[in-house]
Amino acid sequence: MIAPQSQPRPGSDDEAWPSSRAGGATTGSTARALGVDSPVSRWLSAAALLACTVAAPAAAQDAPDPSALPPAARSEYDRVLEDEFCGCGSPHSLGQCLKTHGDCRHSRRLAQIASIEAARGVTGAEIGVELARYDQGFRDPRTTFKVDERQCRGKGPVTLVEFSDFECPHCALLRPALEKFASDNASRVKLCWMSFPLTHFPNSMPAAQAALLARDKGKLWPVHDAIFENQRRLSADVIQEILVKAGISAAEWKKALADKTYVEQVENQRAAGVAAGVNATPTLFVNGRKLDLAPAPEILSITVDDELDWQKTRGTWTTANR
Repeated sequence: MIAPQSQPRPGSDDEAWPSSRAGGATTGSTARALGVDSPVSRWLSAAALLACTVAAPAAAQDAPDPSALPPAARSEYDRVLEDEFCGCGSPHSLGQCLKTHGDCRHSRRLAQIASIEAARGVTGAEIGVELARYDQGFRDPRTTFKVDERQCRGKGPVTLVEFSDFECPHCALLRPALEKFASDNASRVKLCWMSFPLTHFPNSMPAAQAALLARDKGKLWPVHDAIFENQRRLSADVIQEILVKAGISAAEWKKALADKTYVEQVENQRAAGVAAGVNATPTLFVNGRKLDLAPAPEILSITVDDELDWQKTRGTWTTANR
């Protein structure tokens, strides 16, 4: 869901919604109609991408097979190969790089992204903008998040920080795929959750507080998952029911609510997201680099591989890739 940036109140048609495009904000109604370029606008169309196997490579090191693309998508993909430059810095096109520099892993991954995006109907011009933004993300200053380790799973060298809201349907859609990806890649990835309650959902703030209480009781992940699993019927009673089933007493929960024990922590996590440019849920950061592509497993695999190469080459694609 897209997060409101400023007054008027969230949910109104006049509300200003931030855009990651240069030029600032658009109105809420326009953003929803046009699909403003944000992580969520990409996630809205990612249900098909999650199941999409068209032109999907067998491994993140393989170049895509464009013959599997429909004709229209193939045309857009070919345009990207002609118009975009080699991902490893050579002065020729991405298409030429795929033919002559077989060891440029980054270019193969850019081609994979282009293939995936073309398969879901994105134009070549838009894909070019996405690839430029994706590449620039590696060079831009990274955000360092202070994340409680109890809110993390895994020990890998690539940290995925997810900002999510318990009542956001797109967060619920992402959760099982993201958690499976993290589990399948536990040696490469550490997945951390940060609360980002949206003010126009009535149960978002208490749900976030309940999750932090559960964290302090060593029950974060069962409670976190149960809240999402009960999203459609979420209420104050259901949140309490989930906590009690996890072994946390109703009295303890009511006291935490009355004392506002976790309000400041929740607000601090949300503020950290806002400061880092979070304007929608879910939003993911990869080692402090905001991911502006739909966080489907194929994209996550590609960007984690790229991140590991980026670390290995100390900020260049050329040393390890040639």
